[in-house]
Amino acid sequence: MTYTWNNKTVDTYPSLEEKSDVIFNVHWRLTGTDDSDNTGSVYGTQSLETSDLSDFTSFADITEEQVNGWVEAAMGEEGVAGLKTNIDSQIEEKINPKVVTKTIGE
Repeated sequence: MTYTWNNKTVDTYPSLEEKSDVIFNVHWRLTGTDDSDNTGSVYGTQSLETSDLSDFTSFADITEEQVNGWVEAAMGEEGVAGLKTNIDSQIEEKINPKVVTKTIGE
């Protein structure tokens, strides 16, 4: 299973503690793809801590990988694992559905 984050959309404070464009909220999507190209995804938002800006990175220099790390750290290992379990369940349901809706006469 391959999991891919999309964290490109963020909310920023235009100015905070003499810093510009401080990210405080990330709109994320996590997608999982199995070896047969079945996919599942979850999405949401994650607030980030902004009380300590000592290791602040200029908005122009921030990478998506860096934001991924912030989101995963904020969610915690169990939170990320829960998202992946949800995705795995979605894919399993696509492969082996428990319910199938059908129309009579067609």
